[in-house]
Amino acid sequence: MNKSIDIISIGEVLIDFIGHEINTSINRTKDYHRFLGGSPTNVAVNATRLGLKSVLVASCGQDGLGDYVIRKLKANNVVTTQIGKSETAPTSVIFVSKSTETPDFIPFREADCEIVETQLPDDIIAAAKIFHTTCFALSKNPARTTILNRAKKAKELGLKLSIDINFSERIWPNREEAKLILKEYLSNDPLVKISEDDCYRLFAEVKSEDYIFDYFHNLGASTICLTKGKKGVVLSDVTKGLFFQKAIPLEDIKDTTGAGDAFWTGFLYAQLHDNDLNSSITIAQKLAAIKLQNVGRLPDNIDIEKLIK
Repeated sequence: MNKSIDIISIGEVLIDFIGHEINTSINRTKDYHRFLGGSPTNVAVNATRLGLKSVLVASCGQDGLGDYVIRKLKANNVVTTQIGKSETAPTSVIFVSKSTETPDFIPFREADCEIVETQLPDDIIAAAKIFHTTCFALSKNPARTTILNRAKKAKELGLKLSIDINFSERIWPNREEAKLILKEYLSNDPLVKISEDDCYRLFAEVKSEDYIFDYFHNLGASTICLTKGKKGVVLSDVTKGLFFQKAIPLEDIKDTTGAGDAFWTGFLYAQLHDNDLNSSITIAQKLAAIKLQNVGRLPDNIDIEKLIK
């Protein structure tokens, strides 16, 4: 059939209140600016910036912030028909410190996990090419059960699956449960993105690259992308081997929030366009570099053709 959707992104939609002063603790931050946030939300928005068609499956509250979410998504050409509005829970909010390193955050989770199966019918899955989610989204029910069930369906229908293992013990205090749920999702052979920080939080200690790659390959993932901030990116693929690329050197980092999501959108874009793994990493890094130099979202006028060349 004709695939009319490039990416289904399922998971958390949030309001990020990002501190106005750079490298200031949340304790000391006086002013916050409001941004549409949530990792799968960022991927859906970034994808439309690159000319892809993306559908976001998520839930917000029946409130002013929920209205803001829908308005912003529509302004960014994301398909909003599959977004649920909770009658009882308010829109989820996260306060984030603006940082050139890994930002600090305080989550107030409410409606984001209220994702139910009726929000993602078979015909919408069948019309898509990629099914993407996050560890954050899998941390709570009913979203967890919905995503695991719909992921199986996506696999049956021949979609490529994807996950950002953005693990945080603040979001998911039970590490062993997280590992079991990840095992279930990874049995679908998704493309995996994980950062060094995520690994440290998931395993509660520093692990070698070999350990990390073996661990996730053994759970069923063929392609694992490990992002290491200023130390670049290492990708391990079961058939094609190891790839390493240095980070793009940047003078002026304005905001790291969402850089990983920009990276991963670039990678998925490249994979959709049949780029090899090396050039997929390059395109991903270029997109992340643009994000690091912009506060909030990616700018409007990205010339993706130029980036690829």
